[in-house]
Amino acid sequence: MPSYKLTYFKGKGRAELARLLFAAGGIEYEDVRVEGEQWAELKPKTPMGQLPILEVDGTMICQGKAIGRLVAKETGMAGKTHLDQARADMICDGLDDLGMKMVPVFTEKDENKKEEMKKEMAEKTMPPFFDLFEKLASAEGYFVGNSLTWADVNFFAFVGFISGFIPGDHLKGYVNLNKVMGNVSSNPGIAKWLKERPVTQF
Repeated sequence: MPSYKLTYFKGKGRAELARLLFAAGGIEYEDVRVEGEQWAELKPKTPMGQLPILEVDGTMICQGKAIGRLVAKETGMAGKTHLDQARADMICDGLDDLGMKMVPVFTEKDENKKEEMKKEMAEKTMPPFFDLFEKLASAEGYFVGNSLTWADVNFFAFVGFISGFIPGDHLKGYVNLNKVMGNVSSNPGIAKWLKERPVTQF
């Protein structure tokens, strides 16, 4: 088994997908969380000047989704066939599309404007996306096949992340998507991690 070292800031953010997948697969890893001066010192040594990074036996890779996909393969959660894997990628790419629409909310400095943007996200931007995802998830609560893949875990992490910024029951009335959330949170490794993980702002 390779040795894994995951480095990110003191939050869930773009590293939480990998942490959840490691938890689901029962894989040990070093969970390094940096801030301020530590990050300034580390940044020039990273492949693309950004976090998260994952070191596998000392080899460094970056980009949250590339890391997620690798850990998914290591834990058998990438999808059983190439077509299944492409479908899982499709879901994760779709989540990125929604994530990109949310970037201005996080970068807006004016608090009043930020609140208006959050309201618009919750009422107008998110529902059409969730309508589509509801149709893509099965009645059993899986995006791919009949078992947990990284697409389900990524969806769970994404909803958890946006709920931290935009409070509300965003999945109200979405039967299949709520089953996806339940399937992920009831995975024994993930359930344990959710109880034990550090409480962070984001």
